[in-house]
This record gives sequence, structure tokens and C-alpha cells, in this order.
Amino acid sequence: MKELLERYPALEVCAQQIGAARDLLIATYEAGGKVLVCGNGGSAADSEHIVGELMKGFLSCRKVCDERIPAHLRDGLQGALPAISLPSQSGILSAFINDVDPDMMYAQLVYGYAKEGDVLIGISTSGNSKNVVYAAEVAKALGAKVIALTGEGGGKVAALSDAAVTVPACETYKIQEYHLPVYHYLCAAVEKHFFG
Repeated sequence: MKELLERYPALEVCAQQIGAARDLLIATYEAGGKVLVCGNGGSAADSEHIVGELMKGFLSCRKVCDERIPAHLRDGLQGALPAISLPSQSGILSAFINDVDPDMMYAQLVYGYAKEGDVLIGISTSGNSKNVVYAAEVAKALGAKVIALTGEGGGKVAALSDAAVTVPACETYKIQEYHLPVYHYLCAAVEKHFFG
């Protein structure tokens, strides 16, 4: 956190929020839960990026010592923190958008994937993207927690969240520029907790 705030001093105003999101992610994984991530446009790309950092080594190699895995395969694997990027589910998303309701596309996936004890990371620069807000509502209904990554004000998704990181910017590209170091910090901190 210290390094993050030294490099991005403007994020000092949301340091407690970032810490709360970190703690919620750690608690989720300690309890055997998984992370679902969603957003639109650049935030959809951020969803993929977050999952990439969680599902394989980010800053460490995450050696696999799982005795269930045959010894000759262990060296080719890395420890994973279970995470799913909802925007990557193109088949079901395009079918649902075409056949049912575009605003409910992420809510449908959350309904299918989320269990009590999981966490949804909803990324929306405005905090008001309908499909992200509806996904958060369904997550809460199922007993999952919600982390929001938004800009100033937070919007509806921040109001629904258990931990909202509202970065100090109003323009979309500036918000996204702050989201990157925030989620890199979160992924690094969670990885350090579980893999040293």
C-alpha cells in the first residue's frame, strides 16, 4: 500500500477503501470462495486483466505442492486463485443479449455462477452501468459480496457494495488509469497473503 500511494498520491483519499477491498478478497479466498469480475468496454478488458493476475503467478511463481496432482505435472502448474471474467463468456452473453435482455447479461451469469461466500468485482467508471448494477443486485441476493471499482461519487453499484473503491476522477479514461494500479495492488496483496 505504501508503494502504491507513493506512486499515486491522489489515491490516498481512497486508501481505506482499497484496504477494505483487499481484506474482503482475502476473506473470500480463505473461506473457499471465488471471484467473478465484470465491466464494459475498457472495464471489460480490466476484468480479463484481473483474472489473469489471480489465476496464475503475478509477482511470484506460486509453486504447486498439491499431492493430488501427478509429480510430472506439478512443475508446469502455478497456484491459482479462482476467478472468472464474465465478459469473456461470449457465447452465453451474445445469446442472452439476443434472446432475453442486454441489461441482464451479467446478472444471468452471476445467477449461474455465484454462491454464498463468493465476491463480485463490478467495474463501472460511472457506477451506474445497468448490467453491472443488476449483477451486483443478484450477487447480494445470493449471499455473495460485492466490490465496486468506480470513479468519484460511486454511483449505484458503490451503494450496493460491501467495499467500494471510488477513485478521485470523473473522466472515464482518468478513472481507468487509477483502476489499473488499484487492482494490481489488490492482486499483489492477495497473492502475497496466500503464496508469500
